[in-house]
Amino acid sequence: LRLYKLSKEEWEIVRQLREVLKVFKDTTQFFSRGTPNLTTVIPTIDHIDQLLTTASLSHHKYDPAVHVACGLATRVLHKYYSLTDFFVLYRIAM
Repeated sequence: LRLYKLSKEEWEIVRQLREVLKVFKDTTQFFSRGTPNLTTVIPTIDHIDQLLTTASLSHHKYDPAVHVACGLATRVLHKYYSLTDFFVLYRIAM
């Protein structure tokens, strides 16, 4: 089992990931309490986007692996977020 013991550097990456991923846990719990609608979902997506973008630009704060992962997550979020432009309900809600 010693082979799988995490080093101090790996524990630091875990801590950083936990910090970044907390927004997804909080969002899941928030929307699990009630029925989500566009007027609450869109600002939440914007908040997640802001956090991921900030993390992806924070070279000094995060390990390169976390920095790159946040950048990739931002790209995926933008990909799906851009699809909302095609929905009439989105336009009405905004």
